[in-house]
Amino acid sequence: MKLKSGDVFSHTHTFTREEVEQFGMLTGDQGRHHTEQDSGGRVMVQGLMTASIATKIGGDLNYIARKMVSEFLRPVFTGDTITCEVTLTKVERMEGRKNLEMTSIYTNQLGKIVMQGTSHGIIKSIK
Repeated sequence: MKLKSGDVFSHTHTFTREEVEQFGMLTGDQGRHHTEQDSGGRVMVQGLMTASIATKIGGDLNYIARKMVSEFLRPVFTGDTITCEVTLTKVERMEGRKNLEMTSIYTNQLGKIVMQGTSHGIIKSIK
């Protein structure tokens, strides 16, 4: 895949109560805010579950993250639809791999940024 700085990739996901329960069982993150409904019948989605939207993009690129930094700006609740937009900020071709740097912006269905972050890692060359 030909990649260059400035390339943008996105993925959208709507979170369900069942997913929050399963993620909580898998990770042990079962704080009250993830298990007890608010007045609107929603529970808060775990932050790392929200961050995991980018893993679809990473998987599509065969990206191996070496460092990820996330800033959680607003809570995400079940029923929210979140779009993660990843922008490549640096693509460096090396022997046997590409080094990548990227930024990510996570936006809810109301257009509000709920999370942002950076990552750097590699894509190994296929031999």
